[in-house]
Amino acid sequence: MKVKKYQASSMQEAMKKIRADLGKQAVILQSKTIYTGGFLGLFKKKAIEVVAGVDPNPRSEVKEKSRTAPMVERKPSAVPATNNAEVLVKEVKELKKILEQYSRNNKITLEGVPDELKPPLETLKEQEVSNALIIELKQALLSKWKDSKGHVDQEEALIWAKEWLLNKIKPLQERPLQKKKYINIVGPTGVGKTTTLAKMAANSVLEEGKKVAFISTDTYRIAAINQLKTYADLLKVPMHVVYKAEDFTEAINQLEDYDTIYIDTAGRNYRDEKYVKELKSMISFEEEVESYLVMALTSKENDLKEIIDKFSLISIEKFIFTKMDETKTHGTLLNLMCHFQKGVAFITNGQNVPDDLMEVDAETIVDMMFGENV
Repeated sequence: MKVKKYQASSMQEAMKKIRADLGKQAVILQSKTIYTGGFLGLFKKKAIEVVAGVDPNPRSEVKEKSRTAPMVERKPSAVPATNNAEVLVKEVKELKKILEQYSRNNKITLEGVPDELKPPLETLKEQEVSNALIIELKQALLSKWKDSKGHVDQEEALIWAKEWLLNKIKPLQERPLQKKKYINIVGPTGVGKTTTLAKMAANSVLEEGKKVAFISTDTYRIAAINQLKTYADLLKVPMHVVYKAEDFTEAINQLEDYDTIYIDTAGRNYRDEKYVKELKSMISFEEEVESYLVMALTSKENDLKEIIDKFSLISIEKFIFTKMDETKTHGTLLNLMCHFQKGVAFITNGQNVPDDLMEVDAETIVDMMFGENV
């Protein structure tokens, strides 16, 4: 199947593009609302992103049936446009679930793959790396094996696999951190945002000698404020609690002389877009803000994808993954990197502050995928 991605201001415009490009036989595989353009999170335009596909070689029996079947004139039924849109959205969601289920259930076969090439592919399967990435690697390894005329051992095949994966993710990891003044830590509840923020701040104070301050917007949980206050006292840094946008503006004015301001946000059910909008309205994105999305490696991958989609309202710089020490499989990290084309800023592997925080490079991530200790 030939698959392409389209962006348009409306579903109607997207359909026109798809039919002009792929023809009337094209089917929609996925659609979602996105926000394009803008400056520092402001003035973004709402748009539709649609993934469509078409079978370039339709089955001949279908063509034959269409030639011989009698023509029956059918009058289109009058259905309100709003109902059509609702039906379309529902069908797209159902189709997306079917495709994801198919991808999970469709086992990758290593039949015909030389024994020397199998170990790295099997390792990635154990790490729950996506079928699509493993198939892509398999083809790359078979191509190199053919070029070498089969003169390769398992050790060299592993080197090939690592080099391929390194080239895949290195451009994402080489995007430098901007080191902006305001570091905004966002993410769902229970992933360790406050502890992660404290680790980052401790490194800024103890290792880099920076003048640091905290702002908390988490007014829903007293325990969260108390936890951050404890870290602020230990590091001897000021902390401001804000309840509305005006409080946030006042806080940043008072902290003007500080090098780095770490912003701790409330842990909410961000699968509901209204909480992301609420978060965006609280924090002034006119300022020099760099946002990191914190997620737990122990979470379900499909849930994380949905959360990342919701956070498209906010410009996410990179991901931070927590609880690496609580799982043996790390494929979700790689899958999300490649799917959303985002790098990983940090990984946490424990509760100790300021320890258990790793700033990772592409080589470290590759080693993780092949089960090596990092």
